[in-house]
Amino acid sequence: MSRPVHFEIHANDPKKALTFYGDLFGWTFSKFGPMEYWLIDTGEGAGINGGLVARRGASPAATSPVNAFVCSVGVDSVDAYVARAVKAGATVAVPKTAIPGVGYNAYIKDPDGNLLGLHERDTGAK
Repeated sequence: MSRPVHFEIHANDPKKALTFYGDLFGWTFSKFGPMEYWLIDTGEGAGINGGLVARRGASPAATSPVNAFVCSVGVDSVDAYVARAVKAGATVAVPKTAIPGVGYNAYIKDPDGNLLGLHERDTGAK
């Protein structure tokens, strides 16, 4: 079976995006090669690492439909991470929603308009 092994974030302002994701999740970055590309280390444990690259075109419009895979990041509190993300320049795309018996999801748009899911496991969610 094939599984995702890497993700990419596209950004018009890579330095701003590095700061946003570093501050929000504690991710670390290392420049890769001569191009505008940074490897993302998301930490230890289950999950995958990724990359951040300079966008080759305009950011998605606010009302654009999703045109990519949407990655969700596991967090200990959707409420806390939504608040942190908004404080750092994100907007709420889909507010916190219960998935009964599984947990809670919310979706934000980073300052560059990229959609990102936040997932909190809670088997008591109703």
